[in-house]
Amino acid sequence: MRLSCVARYRELLSRTQEQCEELSRWAQSRKLPAGDVFRARLILTRTDGVSYVRIKKALRTTAPTICRWKQRFEQRGIEGLDPLDKGSKPRTAMPTVQAKVCRKMQQKPSDGSTHWSVRKLAAETGASKSSVQSILAQARLQPQRISAR
Repeated sequence: MRLSCVARYRELLSRTQEQCEELSRWAQSRKLPAGDVFRARLILTRTDGVSYVRIKKALRTTAPTICRWKQRFEQRGIEGLDPLDKGSKPRTAMPTVQAKVCRKMQQKPSDGSTHWSVRKLAAETGASKSSVQSILAQARLQPQRISAR
């Protein structure tokens, strides 16, 4: 892959007016993810004929990165600029664990304190602290503001 890319360093990318407008919107966006903005700037500078050396300095990237996104843009256009790996899906606790935490929170703490803490709930229910925290956030429960009965 590297050799074929090196040979094409000097080739200019072609883009349509529509692609140019879309990439310009992406490059100036403050709401898109930083990776999308980076890739749009990279393609815009490359299609303007800027050398790899200047792109590497301006965008603080590497030649293989430039080559990879250039190839994807050549093959699939703007759709090729979407990352292939979108990351992992957020994990949610099982409904039984959620019910157990919510039920436990409605009871009085066994140690005689006035309210539950996330760590106490985690210890009582057997769930992790972060799981209890996300369950409480999803249910919009704040144990420090609720007096247990």
